[in-house]
Amino acid sequence: MEHDLIIKNGNIIDGTGSDAYSGDVAIKDGIITKIGEVNGEASEIIDAEGMTVTPGFVDIHTHLDAQIGWDPQMTPICWHGVTTALIGNCGLTFAPCKPDDVEILAGMMETVEDIPKQAILSGLPWNWEHYGQYLDMLEELKPSLNVAGLVGHCAVRYYVMGDRSFDEQATEAEKQQMAEIVQKAIEDGAVGFSTNRYEPHKAPDGRSIPGTFAECSELVEIAKVVGPRDGLMQLVGADAEVMKSVAETEGSRVLFSYGCSGEEGSGTKAAMHLDEMNTEGRNITGTSHTRGSGYMFGLQAGLPVQGPTWDVLREKDFKGRLKAINDDTFCETLVAEAREPKSCGIPLQKVYFLGFDDAPEHNSAQNLIELSKSAGEHWSETFLRLSRDSNGLGLFNWRMFAGNLKEQGDLFASENLIPGLGDVGAHVSQIMDGGWASFILSHYVRETGVFTLPEAIKRMTADPAAVIGLKDRGTLKTGMKADINVFKPEEVTELQPVLVNDFPGEAPRYIQKSRGFKATIVNGQVNVLDGEPTSARAGQVLRHSA
Repeated sequence: MEHDLIIKNGNIIDGTGSDAYSGDVAIKDGIITKIGEVNGEASEIIDAEGMTVTPGFVDIHTHLDAQIGWDPQMTPICWHGVTTALIGNCGLTFAPCKPDDVEILAGMMETVEDIPKQAILSGLPWNWEHYGQYLDMLEELKPSLNVAGLVGHCAVRYYVMGDRSFDEQATEAEKQQMAEIVQKAIEDGAVGFSTNRYEPHKAPDGRSIPGTFAECSELVEIAKVVGPRDGLMQLVGADAEVMKSVAETEGSRVLFSYGCSGEEGSGTKAAMHLDEMNTEGRNITGTSHTRGSGYMFGLQAGLPVQGPTWDVLREKDFKGRLKAINDDTFCETLVAEAREPKSCGIPLQKVYFLGFDDAPEHNSAQNLIELSKSAGEHWSETFLRLSRDSNGLGLFNWRMFAGNLKEQGDLFASENLIPGLGDVGAHVSQIMDGGWASFILSHYVRETGVFTLPEAIKRMTADPAAVIGLKDRGTLKTGMKADINVFKPEEVTELQPVLVNDFPGEAPRYIQKSRGFKATIVNGQVNVLDGEPTSARAGQVLRHSA
């Protein structure tokens, strides 16, 4: 057969920022072989008439390090057009790892990223020590999406310093040893190094994770082996001076998590600050949430009040909870407990109802307190009423980050900013931002026009691919790897998160599907078709090459 797959009659947006054009895309052996008018026979044809054809989206901030062990589709991002995921973010990785250190690395991933420890331990074989061996293991898992990995400071520092890694500064010899380990990890395929200087990220014993307080000189020593090999330095929680020092090390490319306060003018101010950091030849890229992110609660998940009757409600399964809140007497007691001082520790003025529709409402201007005042009731009565009216499926979102969409849009004016930061794989029972790509297309393109469609596609494909260092993905060109999306821009929407119990040990997590995607293709094979995963396992571990 001349072609494995032909995508016919599509509206092609190639990821470079250029305008769309009509044409076909031919694929053979996982490679794009022709773009334009394609003739000849193919094993499979996708009719993209009236649809847009783009490169697959690249997610540069995930914590799927463990989930890949039992979920090769890496849901939910597979439902939102993602074809490549970066793991090993925030300084947390499972390699290097000595045999006796498995528990501590799994424990830190649990306490920092809210991934159940037992799921981590049971879902992975833990048959590696060095980072290259870890990548070998990932290849054996045969994922459905492409995976690239950062080697984490936590694991490297603990490997070298043991328990001293939490509280003590490294000696010069230890700094050199860490640099050598990172160098070997990059030579074995890591696309870079990640560290985490965010103090509230704690180990199981309450101490901040290794690397939090490491001297800047330690990071510079590591950067000296990362930069010359065209690797990436991810610095989560680092201040501007640390980032500048690392970025000024030979060849260094820096990535960090970024945002704005939400106050009027904060988006523009943050964009200008990011651009200023990139003067004098520095290469510093920020990544940020696309919409209000934080703790979600509702009848199917967490409950917002501490009290004996609320505890009774917590102990019930979903059907039992739904029955209970339809009992007037029971609800009166719930409301009475909610009226008690300090019964709720959530800042309710930052909590918003996600609505009744099949898509979550991220534009709501009325918080839970305002909704309750409008209805002439206590906020807990509003919570219970909306829970009943939504058959228990209604969710409430505490916007801890990116609560002001207007300011986020202004932040995205910086070309040094990659929208995303879905954090998929982490905080699985509390947060679900896996639909970030769908939200960009629905809100920032279709509803507000912050991006044109070609601009948005570039921000989700070529730009993050370049940050990771991928040279054969991110654009639709002859000879590139065939990671491709086919969708209807006028229809793409993220759907409401739903709590399921499908982790090992039936641990709970949110998932989130989408609509509007016809097909997502990974290395030339259709991975998701009309919203349903196929049996394809064509993902690759993308090893770094300098």
